[in-house]
Amino acid sequence: MRLRAGQRLRRTPEFRAAREQGRRIDCGAFVLNWRLRDEESPAGPVRVGVVASKASVGGAVDRNRAKRRLRALFRRHQASLPAGSDFVLTARAALLGMEFSEIEQRFLHACRKLPVTPARA
Repeated sequence: MRLRAGQRLRRTPEFRAAREQGRRIDCGAFVLNWRLRDEESPAGPVRVGVVASKASVGGAVDRNRAKRRLRALFRRHQASLPAGSDFVLTARAALLGMEFSEIEQRFLHACRKLPVTPARA
C-alpha cells in the first residue's frame, strides 16, 4: 500500500525544517529526525520523508531496498505516532545487513522517546 500525498514530505523546505527545528534520534542503522508542526496544521496527519544517499547506502538497488524498509516501518506504526508531526528517516548502510525485526525494535525504541499523543485514524 502506498503512502498518500498528505502522508509524505515532498519539498526541500519540509525536510530542512524537520532536520533543523526538530529532534534527532540516532538509531544506528538509520537516523530519525522528528518535528511537531505547530503553525501549519497542528492536528494534521503524520508525514514522513525517507532519505538514502548513494554515499551512505550504496547503489540504486540498495537505496531503494533501504527506503522500502523504512517506509514499511512507518506504515506499520503510524497510528501510534504523534499527530501533526513530520519525520525524516535517513538510511545508513547498516540497515541492509539487519533483520527487519531488529530495525523495527530500534524504530519503536526511538518512538518511545516521543510524546505519547497518538495520531487520529
